[in-house]
Amino acid sequence: QVQLVESGGGLVTPGGSLRLSCAASGNIAGIYRMGWYRQAPGKQRDLVAAIISGGSTNYADSLKGRFTISRDNAKNTVYLQMNSLNPEDTAVYYCNAGLTLLSGFTSDYWGQGTQVTVSS
Repeated sequence: QVQLVESGGGLVTPGGSLRLSCAASGNIAGIYRMGWYRQAPGKQRDLVAAIISGGSTNYADSLKGRFTISRDNAKNTVYLQMNSLNPEDTAVYYCNAGLTLLSGFTSDYWGQGTQVTVSS
């Protein structure tokens, strides 16, 4: 069993900041990738940012410079610092992890999502 528990979402005014956290727990042998996706109403789920175990990062082009992904390997936790938020950033943000279980099974897992609303 694997759980990804997200926190940090909420309501913020335009120009504000939020920091999302996602902690992975369970029978985990190793996590090779963690990332964030988002899905706005009526739209597909898109990549926001990802970070692999070595520390390399990948961002959606439109979000570079405003969003920063980081990871605490010891805590199996990934963070997303979001600055200069605007209403177009309103979405449900999902944590994703590519990991290997103690059994040797490897797969992708998803969190339940956390709502981010940017509004005045």
